[in-house]
Amino acid sequence: MTDFLQILLVVFWYAVLILLPGGAVSVLMHYLLSLPMRRRDRALFFLDLLETVLQRGQPVEPAIISAAENHDRAIGAHFFLVAAYIEGGARLGEALGKVPGFLPPQVNAILRAGEKLGDLKKVLPACREILRVAPDTVRTTMHYMVAILMLFAPIACWIICVVSVLVIPKFKEVAAGTNAHLWPLTTFVFGHTFWMVAYEVVLFCVLVALMMIYIGGPGFVRWFQFRRIPVVDWIAWHVPWKQKMFLRTFSAMLAVLLDGGVPEAEAIRLAGDCTANEICRRRARRVTAALERGIKLDDAVGAFDDSGEFHWRLTNAVHARGGFLSALRGWHEALDARAFQQQEAATHAFTSGLVIVNGVLVGLIATAMFGILIVMVKAAGEL
Repeated sequence: MTDFLQILLVVFWYAVLILLPGGAVSVLMHYLLSLPMRRRDRALFFLDLLETVLQRGQPVEPAIISAAENHDRAIGAHFFLVAAYIEGGARLGEALGKVPGFLPPQVNAILRAGEKLGDLKKVLPACREILRVAPDTVRTTMHYMVAILMLFAPIACWIICVVSVLVIPKFKEVAAGTNAHLWPLTTFVFGHTFWMVAYEVVLFCVLVALMMIYIGGPGFVRWFQFRRIPVVDWIAWHVPWKQKMFLRTFSAMLAVLLDGGVPEAEAIRLAGDCTANEICRRRARRVTAALERGIKLDDAVGAFDDSGEFHWRLTNAVHARGGFLSALRGWHEALDARAFQQQEAATHAFTSGLVIVNGVLVGLIATAMFGILIVMVKAAGEL
């Protein structure tokens, strides 16, 4: 009976000390990693609702209020805020502007531009393009980095700190007592333990920042945006795949607006707003200024794209049949493909470099530790 109670006690403590914390960490990781996908699903639900209502020829605002009356928590609290503003007399675009956290900034801006155009149905495909899922390899890499952050990076920092504070000084004392001549590599590692710890701490902070950007989404990033100095937008514009996505969004919305009969200057301004990026808005203003000077549209857009590709693509689209959107569709697909390719290459390079550098760091520490042991054993054998 005593043995049975001891087994139960061991199982109990195993569950308390290992299974429960491990399960809690797993649930937390699942919740955090699924946040971006849940935001995307809610946005897609809203687009599906708009598309269904528009296909039936019904007004959008009453349909949103009716959907909110079902009190389905899966659609998120922001949806009910939008419905509340609409019920208070606001138009769809005005309500979306008052609840910026409901939809991604670009989707929000595109829908508001579609409302000004008078045809939301035309801009829904562009909204869906914004919400396209990244390749599986990219999402897997982001999940891998979050796992490293929550499990391995803190452990690595703790182990290196313990080794540098408790183990290395003792080894130095023993080596000094035996008059052993340390390897140059061992001396180098023991003399730079502070920088190794600093590297792990910096790496941990970088991973924390990446995790918060991935999980928090655009709403979190906007907290670091300054109106006069758009640091976040400047960084986003200079990320290669982000720049291609901005260019795709601007080009697609410009094509939709021009096909809808919007004047060129107004179409440029609205297309720039649809990118939800201040750098793109400034470049759009340059294009508008060029139009005011009498420059043709296909020449003026050269101020938006430094590569010049947009210029000759739009020049060909001007002479093509079937409208701007149809003529530029192939280029938009090429931009998507190149953006995903660059994003995938960057994530693979980052994770591979992370593994290699950490492996080198662990190898240096292990070699230094074994090196001092070898020197001490050799010195002891010569006595």
